Amino acid sequence: SLFFITVCTADGFRHYMVADCEFNSSKLNDIEFTESYYYNKLEYVRFSSSVGKYVGYTEFGIKNAERFNNGPEVIASRGAKESYCFRNVGIDVEADLTKSGECV
Repeated sequence: SLFFITVCTADGFRHYMVADCEFNSSKLNDIEFTESYYYNKLEYVRFSSSVGKYVGYTEFGIKNAERFNNGPEVIASRGAKESYCFRNVGIDVEADLTKSGECV
């Protein structure tokens, strides 16, 4: 699994985003990309490549999901599975296969 975290703070409140690639092979169909946004540890909106759109979990998240789904964000997130996950998963799988044959 690959993931990327961005954290921003203001007056003690935390806002962060986690992008994650879950996979069980290097085939594109076996990869799921998720992008989750949190505020003070509460997830309020998520994009999932298996759903293909943003889904809100709070009132604020629902408003953001609607805005993201009608803007360029959803197009960029739909492409992230291939541009971000697929490219990096291939590198990770190859590295793991190389390491698995080595004696320690």
